[in-house]
Amino acid sequence: MSSMRAVQVVGYHEKLQMTELPIPEPTGPFDVIVRIGGAGVCRTDLHILEGQWAEKSKVTLPYTIGHENAGWVHAVGSAVTTVAEGDKVIVHPLVTCGFCRACRSGDDVHCEQNQFPGIDTHGGYAEYLRTSARSVVKIDDSLEPADVAALADAGLTAYHAVAKASRTLTPRDRVVVIGAGGLGHIGIQVLTALTPAEIVVVDRNPDAVALAETIGAHHGVVADGGQVEAVQDLTGGLGAEVVIDFVGEGGATAEGVAMLRQAGDYYVVGYGENIDVPTIDIVSAELNIVGNLVGSYNDLCDLMALAARGAVVLHTAKYALDDFQSAIDDLDAGRVRGRAILTP
Repeated sequence: MSSMRAVQVVGYHEKLQMTELPIPEPTGPFDVIVRIGGAGVCRTDLHILEGQWAEKSKVTLPYTIGHENAGWVHAVGSAVTTVAEGDKVIVHPLVTCGFCRACRSGDDVHCEQNQFPGIDTHGGYAEYLRTSARSVVKIDDSLEPADVAALADAGLTAYHAVAKASRTLTPRDRVVVIGAGGLGHIGIQVLTALTPAEIVVVDRNPDAVALAETIGAHHGVVADGGQVEAVQDLTGGLGAEVVIDFVGEGGATAEGVAMLRQAGDYYVVGYGENIDVPTIDIVSAELNIVGNLVGSYNDLCDLMALAARGAVVLHTAKYALDDFQSAIDDLDAGRVRGRAILTP
Protein backbone atom coordinates (compact mmCIF):
# COMPACT_ATOMS: atom_id res chain seq x y z
CA MET A 1 0.00 0.00 0.00
CA SER A 2 1.83 3.11 -1.20
CA SER A 3 -1.08 5.52 -0.83
CA MET A 4 -3.09 6.62 2.21
CA ARG A 5 -6.36 8.36 2.98
CA ALA A 6 -6.07 11.98 4.08
CA VAL A 7 -8.68 14.62 4.90
CA GLN A 8 -7.87 17.99 3.36
CA VAL A 9 -8.90 21.63 3.43
CA VAL A 10 -9.72 22.39 -0.21
CA GLY A 11 -11.12 25.89 0.37
CA TYR A 12 -12.19 28.17 3.20
CA HIS A 13 -15.91 28.11 4.04
CA GLU A 14 -16.01 24.75 2.23
CA LYS A 15 -16.33 21.23 3.61
CA LEU A 16 -13.25 19.08 4.15
CA GLN A 17 -12.63 16.43 1.51
CA MET A 18 -11.20 12.90 1.72
CA THR A 19 -8.43 12.21 -0.77
CA GLU A 20 -5.64 9.70 -1.52
CA LEU A 21 -2.03 10.80 -1.08
CA PRO A 22 1.33 9.00 -1.18
CA ILE A 23 2.50 7.75 2.24
CA PRO A 24 5.22 10.20 3.36
CA GLU A 25 8.76 8.83 3.51
CA PRO A 26 11.71 10.05 5.59
CA THR A 27 13.71 12.48 3.44
CA GLY A 28 15.63 14.37 6.15
CA PRO A 29 17.94 12.55 8.60
CA PHE A 30 15.76 13.43 11.62
CA ASP A 31 12.38 12.72 9.99
CA VAL A 32 9.96 10.39 11.76
CA ILE A 33 6.91 8.98 9.99
CA VAL A 34 4.10 8.13 12.41
CA ARG A 35 1.24 5.74 11.64
CA ILE A 36 -1.70 7.60 13.15
CA GLY A 37 -3.66 5.85 15.90
CA GLY A 38 -5.70 8.90 16.87
CA ALA A 39 -6.08 12.47 15.60
CA GLY A 40 -7.91 15.00 17.75
CA VAL A 41 -10.61 17.25 16.30
CA CYS A 42 -10.14 20.73 17.73
CA ARG A 43 -12.11 23.97 17.72
CA THR A 44 -9.10 25.49 15.93
CA ASP A 45 -9.91 23.14 13.03
CA LEU A 46 -13.30 24.87 12.79
CA HIS A 47 -11.54 28.26 12.91
CA ILE A 48 -9.21 27.11 10.10
CA LEU A 49 -12.21 26.24 7.92
CA GLU A 50 -13.68 29.68 8.67
CA GLY A 51 -10.45 31.19 7.28
CA GLN A 52 -9.36 32.65 10.64
CA TRP A 53 -5.84 31.23 10.29
CA ALA A 54 -5.33 31.97 6.57
CA GLU A 55 -3.35 35.19 7.17
CA LYS A 56 -1.30 33.79 10.07
CA SER A 57 -0.48 30.40 8.57
CA LYS A 58 -0.05 31.39 4.89
CA VAL A 59 -0.65 27.70 4.10
CA THR A 60 -1.10 26.61 0.49
CA LEU A 61 -4.37 24.77 -0.18
CA PRO A 62 -5.18 21.94 -0.41
CA TYR A 63 -3.48 20.53 2.67
CA THR A 64 -4.15 17.90 5.34
CA ILE A 65 -5.54 19.24 8.60
CA GLY A 66 -5.08 17.87 12.15
CA HIS A 67 -2.60 18.93 14.85
CA GLU A 68 -3.34 16.53 17.77
CA ASN A 69 -1.70 13.26 16.86
CA ALA A 70 -0.53 10.01 18.39
CA GLY A 71 0.34 6.58 16.97
CA TRP A 72 3.26 4.27 16.21
CA VAL A 73 6.61 5.00 14.60
CA HIS A 74 6.42 3.69 11.03
CA ALA A 75 9.80 4.79 9.64
CA VAL A 76 12.76 6.96 10.73
CA GLY A 77 15.49 9.03 9.07
CA SER A 78 19.12 7.95 9.06
CA ALA A 79 20.15 9.95 12.15
CA VAL A 80 17.23 9.09 14.45
CA THR A 81 18.34 7.21 17.59
CA THR A 82 15.69 8.16 20.17
CA VAL A 83 12.78 6.15 18.73
CA ALA A 84 12.52 3.05 16.58
CA GLU A 85 9.93 1.48 14.31
CA GLY A 86 6.93 0.26 16.30
CA ASP A 87 7.39 2.62 19.27
CA LYS A 88 4.16 4.09 20.65
CA VAL A 89 4.38 7.89 20.58
CA ILE A 90 2.49 11.12 21.00
CA VAL A 91 3.51 13.94 18.66
CA HIS A 92 4.38 17.42 19.90
CA PRO A 93 2.44 19.70 17.55
CA LEU A 94 5.47 21.67 16.34
CA VAL A 95 8.47 20.60 14.28
CA THR A 96 11.38 22.63 15.67
CA CYS A 97 15.02 23.29 14.73
CA GLY A 98 16.85 22.74 18.03
CA PHE A 99 19.42 25.45 17.34
CA CYS A 100 17.75 28.83 17.79
CA ARG A 101 17.72 30.71 21.10
CA ALA A 102 14.16 29.63 21.97
CA CYS A 103 14.91 25.93 21.33
CA ARG A 104 18.14 26.15 23.33
CA SER A 105 16.09 27.57 26.22
CA GLY A 106 13.57 24.72 26.11
CA ASP A 107 10.98 27.21 24.81
CA ASP A 108 10.70 25.35 21.52
CA VAL A 109 7.14 26.63 20.93
CA HIS A 110 8.74 29.92 19.86
CA CYS A 111 11.30 28.25 17.57
CA GLU A 112 12.30 30.70 14.83
CA GLN A 113 12.09 27.98 12.15
CA ASN A 114 9.06 26.08 13.38
CA GLN A 115 6.56 24.22 11.25
CA PHE A 116 3.10 23.40 12.58
CA PRO A 117 1.65 20.29 10.90
CA GLY A 118 -2.12 20.69 10.57
CA ILE A 119 -1.81 24.49 10.58
CA ASP A 120 0.86 25.44 8.04
CA THR A 121 1.86 22.04 6.63
CA HIS A 122 0.32 18.54 6.30
CA GLY A 123 -1.23 17.26 9.53
CA GLY A 124 -2.71 14.10 10.98
CA TYR A 125 -6.28 13.63 9.67
CA ALA A 126 -4.63 10.86 7.70
CA GLU A 127 -3.16 7.40 8.06
CA TYR A 128 0.44 8.68 8.29
CA LEU A 129 2.16 11.90 9.37
CA ARG A 130 5.66 13.26 8.82
CA THR A 131 7.23 14.86 11.91
CA SER A 132 10.69 15.04 13.49
CA ALA A 133 12.65 13.12 16.13
CA ARG A 134 12.55 16.30 18.26
CA SER A 135 8.74 16.14 18.28
CA VAL A 136 7.91 12.58 19.33
CA VAL A 137 7.45 11.52 22.97
CA LYS A 138 7.39 7.80 23.74
CA ILE A 139 4.32 7.00 25.82
CA ASP A 140 3.75 4.49 28.58
CA ASP A 141 2.69 0.98 27.51
CA SER A 142 -0.53 1.41 29.47
CA LEU A 143 -1.66 4.28 27.21
CA GLU A 144 -3.34 3.93 23.80
CA PRO A 145 -2.72 6.52 21.04
CA ALA A 146 -6.45 7.07 20.41
CA ASP A 147 -6.99 7.74 24.13
CA VAL A 148 -4.23 10.34 24.48
CA ALA A 149 -4.05 12.00 21.02
CA ALA A 150 -5.79 15.20 22.15
CA LEU A 151 -3.27 15.60 24.96
CA ALA A 152 -0.82 16.57 22.18
CA ASP A 153 -2.44 19.98 21.80
CA ALA A 154 -5.58 20.49 23.88
CA GLY A 155 -3.98 18.78 26.86
CA LEU A 156 -0.62 20.44 26.26
CA THR A 157 -2.19 23.89 26.01
CA ALA A 158 -4.17 23.32 29.21
CA TYR A 159 -1.06 21.96 30.95
CA HIS A 160 1.08 24.92 29.84
CA ALA A 161 -1.35 27.54 31.19
CA VAL A 162 -1.98 25.66 34.44
CA ALA A 163 1.74 25.02 35.04
CA LYS A 164 2.41 28.75 34.66
CA ALA A 165 -0.45 29.63 37.02
CA SER A 166 0.49 26.96 39.56
CA ARG A 167 3.86 28.61 40.25
CA THR A 168 2.08 31.30 42.28
CA LEU A 169 -0.94 29.44 43.71
CA THR A 170 -1.01 28.67 47.44
CA PRO A 171 -3.54 26.75 49.58
CA ARG A 172 -5.31 30.06 50.43
CA ASP A 173 -5.73 31.04 46.77
CA ARG A 174 -8.71 30.50 44.52
CA VAL A 175 -8.45 29.72 40.85
CA VAL A 176 -11.46 30.07 38.56
CA VAL A 177 -11.63 27.88 35.45
CA ILE A 178 -13.98 29.24 32.78
CA GLY A 179 -15.04 26.40 30.48
CA ALA A 180 -14.95 22.73 31.49
CA GLY A 181 -15.05 21.29 27.95
CA GLY A 182 -12.28 19.74 25.85
CA LEU A 183 -9.46 21.86 27.29
CA GLY A 184 -11.04 22.75 30.60
CA HIS A 185 -11.62 19.18 31.79
CA ILE A 186 -7.90 18.53 31.31
CA GLY A 187 -6.91 21.81 32.96
CA ILE A 188 -8.97 20.96 36.05
CA GLN A 189 -7.19 17.61 36.43
CA VAL A 190 -3.78 19.25 35.99
CA LEU A 191 -4.68 21.91 38.60
CA THR A 192 -5.66 19.13 40.99
CA ALA A 193 -2.30 17.42 40.41
CA LEU A 194 -0.11 20.54 40.59
CA THR A 195 -1.71 23.00 43.00
CA PRO A 196 -3.14 23.16 46.53
CA ALA A 197 -5.48 26.03 45.56
CA GLU A 198 -9.26 26.00 45.77
CA ILE A 199 -10.74 25.35 42.31
CA VAL A 200 -13.94 27.01 41.09
CA VAL A 201 -15.33 25.90 37.71
CA VAL A 202 -17.75 27.96 35.61
CA ASP A 203 -19.54 26.53 32.55
CA ARG A 204 -22.90 27.05 30.83
CA ASN A 205 -23.45 23.31 30.61
CA PRO A 206 -24.66 21.69 33.86
CA ASP A 207 -23.25 18.30 32.71
CA ALA A 208 -19.80 19.84 32.23
CA VAL A 209 -19.99 21.38 35.71
CA ALA A 210 -21.05 18.03 37.18
CA LEU A 211 -18.09 16.31 35.44
CA ALA A 212 -15.75 19.02 36.76
CA GLU A 213 -16.85 18.31 40.33
CA THR A 214 -15.99 14.63 39.94
CA ILE A 215 -12.44 15.40 38.68
CA GLY A 216 -11.27 17.87 41.31
CA ALA A 217 -13.31 21.09 41.25
CA HIS A 218 -14.19 22.26 44.77
CA HIS A 219 -17.07 24.42 43.52
CA GLY A 220 -19.13 24.28 40.34
CA VAL A 221 -21.00 27.30 39.00
CA VAL A 222 -23.50 26.96 36.15
CA ALA A 223 -23.16 30.13 34.04
CA ASP A 224 -26.72 31.43 33.81
CA GLY A 225 -25.99 35.15 34.03
CA GLY A 226 -25.08 35.27 37.73
CA GLN A 227 -21.63 33.68 37.48
CA VAL A 228 -19.61 36.81 38.33
CA GLU A 229 -21.65 37.34 41.52
CA ALA A 230 -21.33 33.63 42.37
CA VAL A 231 -17.53 33.86 42.15
CA GLN A 232 -17.51 37.07 44.19
CA ASP A 233 -19.60 35.29 46.85
CA LEU A 234 -17.22 32.30 46.92
CA THR A 235 -14.22 34.62 47.33
CA GLY A 236 -15.57 36.82 50.13
CA GLY A 237 -16.27 39.63 47.67
CA LEU A 238 -12.59 39.99 46.73
CA GLY A 239 -12.37 37.94 43.53
CA ALA A 240 -9.99 35.14 42.60
CA GLU A 241 -6.20 35.30 42.52
CA VAL A 242 -6.17 33.49 39.16
CA VAL A 243 -8.70 33.07 36.36
CA ILE A 244 -7.94 30.61 33.55
CA ASP A 245 -10.27 31.26 30.61
CA PHE A 246 -10.61 28.29 28.25
CA VAL A 247 -13.46 29.99 26.34
CA GLY A 248 -12.26 33.46 25.31
CA GLU A 249 -15.40 34.39 23.38
CA GLY A 250 -19.10 35.07 23.88
CA GLY A 251 -18.53 37.54 26.71
CA ALA A 252 -16.21 35.27 28.74
CA THR A 253 -13.35 37.79 28.76
CA ALA A 254 -15.33 40.61 30.42
CA GLU A 255 -16.64 38.13 33.00
CA GLY A 256 -13.19 36.66 33.58
CA VAL A 257 -11.63 40.05 34.28
CA ALA A 258 -14.57 40.92 36.58
CA MET A 259 -13.88 37.76 38.60
CA LEU A 260 -10.28 38.80 39.42
CA ARG A 261 -9.11 40.20 42.71
CA GLN A 262 -6.57 43.04 42.86
CA ALA A 263 -3.17 42.00 41.46
CA GLY A 264 -4.88 38.97 39.94
CA ASP A 265 -3.71 36.99 36.92
CA TYR A 266 -6.02 36.40 33.95
CA TYR A 267 -4.76 33.56 31.75
CA VAL A 268 -6.31 33.65 28.26
CA VAL A 269 -6.39 30.27 26.49
CA GLY A 270 -9.59 30.19 24.42
CA TYR A 271 -9.86 32.92 21.82
CA GLY A 272 -12.34 34.60 19.52
CA GLU A 273 -13.17 38.04 20.91
CA ASN A 274 -11.25 41.14 21.96
CA ILE A 275 -10.42 41.93 25.57
CA ASP A 276 -11.70 45.40 26.41
CA VAL A 277 -10.42 46.66 29.76
CA PRO A 278 -9.90 50.33 30.61
CA THR A 279 -6.20 50.94 31.21
CA ILE A 280 -7.02 52.68 34.52
CA ASP A 281 -8.53 49.38 35.74
CA ILE A 282 -5.44 47.42 34.73
CA VAL A 283 -3.15 49.98 36.39
CA SER A 284 -5.15 50.65 39.56
CA ALA A 285 -5.78 46.95 40.25
CA GLU A 286 -2.38 45.82 38.90
CA LEU A 287 -4.00 43.14 36.72
CA ASN A 288 -1.92 40.74 34.66
CA ILE A 289 -3.30 39.50 31.35
CA VAL A 290 -1.30 36.50 30.15
CA GLY A 291 -1.58 34.82 26.74
CA ASN A 292 -1.07 31.06 26.47
CA LEU A 293 -0.23 29.06 23.39
CA VAL A 294 0.66 25.37 23.32
CA GLY A 295 3.23 23.96 25.75
CA SER A 296 6.84 22.94 25.12
CA TYR A 297 8.27 19.46 24.51
CA ASN A 298 9.16 19.29 28.22
CA ASP A 299 5.59 20.27 29.14
CA LEU A 300 4.36 17.35 27.00
CA CYS A 301 6.74 14.95 28.76
CA ASP A 302 5.43 16.18 32.12
CA LEU A 303 1.83 15.79 31.00
CA MET A 304 2.46 12.23 29.79
CA ALA A 305 3.95 11.40 33.20
CA LEU A 306 0.67 12.55 34.79
CA ALA A 307 -1.31 10.52 32.21
CA ALA A 308 0.79 7.40 32.86
CA ARG A 309 -0.03 7.53 36.58
CA GLY A 310 -3.72 8.13 35.88
CA ALA A 311 -3.80 11.70 37.21
CA VAL A 312 -5.05 13.02 33.85
CA VAL A 313 -7.66 11.06 31.93
CA LEU A 314 -9.04 12.33 28.64
CA HIS A 315 -12.76 11.94 28.02
CA THR A 316 -13.10 11.10 24.33
CA ALA A 317 -15.69 10.49 21.62
CA LYS A 318 -14.19 8.35 18.86
CA TYR A 319 -15.01 8.52 15.14
CA ALA A 320 -13.71 6.55 12.17
CA LEU A 321 -11.49 8.62 9.83
CA ASP A 322 -14.15 8.30 7.10
CA ASP A 323 -16.64 9.84 9.53
CA PHE A 324 -14.67 13.10 9.84
CA GLN A 325 -17.65 15.26 8.87
CA SER A 326 -19.79 13.94 11.76
CA ALA A 327 -16.97 14.74 14.18
CA ILE A 328 -16.70 18.31 12.84
CA ASP A 329 -20.48 18.78 12.92
CA ASP A 330 -20.82 17.36 16.45
CA LEU A 331 -18.03 19.61 17.75
CA ASP A 332 -19.54 22.66 16.05
CA ALA A 333 -22.95 21.92 17.55
CA GLY A 334 -21.56 21.36 21.07
CA ARG A 335 -22.46 17.66 21.10
CA VAL A 336 -18.98 16.41 22.06
CA ARG A 337 -18.21 15.75 25.76
CA GLY A 338 -14.44 15.98 26.16
CA ARG A 339 -12.55 15.59 22.87
CA ALA A 340 -13.47 14.11 19.48
CA ILE A 341 -10.85 11.70 18.09
CA LEU A 342 -10.52 10.34 14.55
CA THR A 343 -9.17 6.78 14.41
CA PRO A 344 -7.85 5.67 10.96
